[in-house]
Amino acid sequence: MRPRMRVAGVVLGAPRAIDLARFYRDLLGWPIVTEEIDWVVIRPPGGGTSLSFQTEADHRPPVWPGGPDDQQMQVHLDVAVDDLGTAVSWALHHGATEAAFQPQDDVRVMLDPAGHPFCLFPGGEWHT
Repeated sequence: MRPRMRVAGVVLGAPRAIDLARFYRDLLGWPIVTEEIDWVVIRPPGGGTSLSFQTEADHRPPVWPGGPDDQQMQVHLDVAVDDLGTAVSWALHHGATEAAFQPQDDVRVMLDPAGHPFCLFPGGEWHT
């Protein structure tokens, strides 16, 4: 019988965990729930899957889109938004950059301050 399992969180590496955690805290409005020297966790106010950040002294940002000899993207976050233009402006204001390559008109690929791509897209189910 398969044991009960759930994804409790996603972990992103960064040169300084606290800097990337603060970016996502401000971007998403999620509070920091754990803060250690090289490990920081944020979680949605109502609970749910967390984002964790660990310091990696030798962090190499992925290249988007990657070529054969580039550091490949290992994971990216998909972030549903109610207004794409406003969300892009919000992300830029908090330190993201817009990727030069945009494969879809209705999705914006952004790069966080540590270089991890994340996608903003309109839609999703909204729960209050």
